[in-house]
Amino acid sequence: MSDDVLHRPPVHALLADGTTVRIRPVAPADRAQLEGLYQEMSPENLRLRFFAASRRAAEQAAERACATGRPGHRALLAERAQQVLGLAEYHSGEDPASADVSIAVAEGLHHRGVGTLLVEHLVSAARTDGITTFTADALSENHKVMRLFTDLGLDITRRLDGPEVHCSIALDTDDAYLTAVEERGRTADVASLGPLLRPETVAVIGAGRTPGSVGRALLHHLHTGGFTGRLFAVNPKCTSVLGVPSYPSVALLPKVPDLAVVAAPAPAVPGIAEECGKAGVRALVVVSAGLDTGTARALVTACRTHGMRLVGPNCLGIANTEPGLGLDATFAASHPRPGTAGVAVQSGGVGIALLDGLSRLGIGVSSFVSLGDKYDVSGNDLLQWWESDDRTDLALLHLESFGNPRAFSRTARRVTRRIPVLTVDAGRTDAGRRAAASHTAAAATGTMTRQALFTQAGITATHSIGELLETAALLHSQPLPAGTRVAVVTNAGGAGVLTADACAEAGLVLPQPTPDLVDDLLTVLPEGASVGNPVDATAAVGEAELRACVDRLVAHPGVDAVLVALVPTAVAAATGDDLVRALTDGPGRRARPVAVVRLEQEVPVTLLRAADGTVPSYAEPRAVARALAHAARRAAWLARPADVPAALDDVDGARAHQVAEEYLAAHPEGGWLDPRTCADLLSCYGIPQLPWAWAETEDEAVLAAERLRGADGRVVLKAHWPGLVHKSEQRAVHLDLRGDAQVRAAYRDLETRFAGLLTGVVVQPLAPRGTELFAGVVQDEVFGPLVLFGLGGTATEILADHAARLAPLTGHDVHDLITGPRCAPLLFGAHGGGPVDLDGLEQLLHRLSRMAADLPQLAEADFNPVLATPERVTVLDARLRLLPRRSQDPYLRRLR
Repeated sequence: MSDDVLHRPPVHALLADGTTVRIRPVAPADRAQLEGLYQEMSPENLRLRFFAASRRAAEQAAERACATGRPGHRALLAERAQQVLGLAEYHSGEDPASADVSIAVAEGLHHRGVGTLLVEHLVSAARTDGITTFTADALSENHKVMRLFTDLGLDITRRLDGPEVHCSIALDTDDAYLTAVEERGRTADVASLGPLLRPETVAVIGAGRTPGSVGRALLHHLHTGGFTGRLFAVNPKCTSVLGVPSYPSVALLPKVPDLAVVAAPAPAVPGIAEECGKAGVRALVVVSAGLDTGTARALVTACRTHGMRLVGPNCLGIANTEPGLGLDATFAASHPRPGTAGVAVQSGGVGIALLDGLSRLGIGVSSFVSLGDKYDVSGNDLLQWWESDDRTDLALLHLESFGNPRAFSRTARRVTRRIPVLTVDAGRTDAGRRAAASHTAAAATGTMTRQALFTQAGITATHSIGELLETAALLHSQPLPAGTRVAVVTNAGGAGVLTADACAEAGLVLPQPTPDLVDDLLTVLPEGASVGNPVDATAAVGEAELRACVDRLVAHPGVDAVLVALVPTAVAAATGDDLVRALTDGPGRRARPVAVVRLEQEVPVTLLRAADGTVPSYAEPRAVARALAHAARRAAWLARPADVPAALDDVDGARAHQVAEEYLAAHPEGGWLDPRTCADLLSCYGIPQLPWAWAETEDEAVLAAERLRGADGRVVLKAHWPGLVHKSEQRAVHLDLRGDAQVRAAYRDLETRFAGLLTGVVVQPLAPRGTELFAGVVQDEVFGPLVLFGLGGTATEILADHAARLAPLTGHDVHDLITGPRCAPLLFGAHGGGPVDLDGLEQLLHRLSRMAADLPQLAEADFNPVLATPERVTVLDARLRLLPRRSQDPYLRRLR
């Protein structure tokens, strides 16, 4: 058993009812508690566990569980308030890939998910140990344990043997298992957030008499915001604040609050949290700022120990406008307008801006959480809450950091299929930086990694708060466009041109109208109108004429959206026509999106009340074009069916782990692999390499060249020494070598120039002509493995023509990688050449992704160049760097 499993630190996680438990390895000192666990079981449950109601068997089981250090044995327990709630363990026998598993849950705690949660953690530990199968024996009447195994989401086979059932559980944690874990996690998460976002009783700790204090502002908002539950203040110096009864301490409150809002000086916060936990408070919102590391750690410890969910510290507060609740525990300038947008932000200033903007637009807020320093409750938690609350139809996020991006991504992929999820891509300072070196880590940027996360998860990423609100207005009020084809209508030619330019710059298409559409529009437009795209309806257009024109465009199959650019004219004023009314009045909501641009409009975006809903109106053409482009991308993402990583049958993951561990055993600090170890690792994943040979002397190089020469007799020599990254820059490559004499001369040149460094050379046949590409991986400490692809050779340093996606890659991800770079047309046969082997290219990226997902030790992989021809795809030069990293399961249920 690996040391990282044996010494894995305790973690906290949520049961199905939202209760926080602590999961940790069993220690010898736990024997008395484990015996107590069994002693308190009913005779019937003892019989189901041990096949007989034997107290002696229970004592022996407790003794075995506490015998730590036994080979092939692992035991975990779940506890709360120092009480053991359950035990799960496995031990392997002669077959190291198989282990027998057993579970025990405390009397009265069944059906709360204790056993399932423990088994999930056992599965994660077992996979780290190389165990692929759990076995278990149970009485056929033990329906609880049989249901537990069945509901895990793993493949299970059963064999009846009299009154017993022999179970075999395959620990292949595929997408079905992860989906089952996610669903259990969502149920537990939402239950745990109930006391936070739907409290029946709230206490404000730190609310005083001083006007302008944060605590007083929080209490005022709760008191005046229509909160329907009981409200208390906690202040030892007064008996009432703003008409709200006040008590000296939490312990003296007449009713234990579900939620405590803390606005106290930073040093006092941990003590307050401990007092709240002992009193039975279920959730904390800490607005206090300035907590140092020790104070913050003590706050989190108190919350975990007593099972309280925590928002903050250093936050603006929370709100839930749900009818019959009226919770506003913020110190924003005004109460949030009730509505349907869920908002989670890390910056209080951004939160205030979004609350104001959504209220102004009339969209309003369903629930708002200012995450602050985000020690516990995160964007992932809120996405799951909004998914389940039956009120939220739009999610807005502002996240400055990610605690578990891969779990966040899986949650977002699911949630974005139901509601739009928008974010501000903050911190884009690296966006314009070009890669200064060819290796993968230099090419990857934080911006690239975040954008890959957002794109793969279907999240709409904007560049500013203004753009976020502009896009939210369109998504809230209009149907999604089926594509990017836009028709522009205007009553002033200049406004139409500006709108058309903005659309083209945003990646939208302005198709010319078909002859039948031209004839149709001319029948309803005034004389002198020009029907192109834009449609110039002239200043003489009236309300009825404009409405008829827009309706005909909306109904045409060649149009996906209609933008109407209007300017006020004396002509319309003289006739009493209201051109805006032409868009808002009608039989109902139109089937395709319609938006208006009014250059005289004072606010950036507003929603005009229409007969059935609203119509977005923008002051600037670029704003509406950006919003519509975001909507089109969302529609395209939704049109793709859900996808999973490709199945690769000829991968030898066990051998790959062995190669990596053997290298790190010999090189504890890690490093770049030598060519032979590199080739060995690539062969485990079936990654095609150009034939090569290793030579450490001049004569060996000549012999290798004779074996490897192709039809034209030319070979290549590449120098190697540990740490060599840029062969071309150091002129460590000799190309186009013919005959033994040239090979000897090339070897002597490398040996002379790199004396003291050179450890050998790689000899390869000269590759045929083709397109040189780049593929690589870098392991991000937070986001996991990022796969990059683009133009290769020396051009990769200059052009930085790369696309990126987070591993593991699905078929959609691979398609996006291949089509994303600017060089993509070359791969599909542009400029008269035939397309390259696209199937081979897809396979290469899938295999690279699988290697990165399998091996956390793979810090960096760099394939440059990858030669793509119509016949095949081959890696000409590969470099891999390993570091001693421990495997972490990103989908394991645990609190931060």
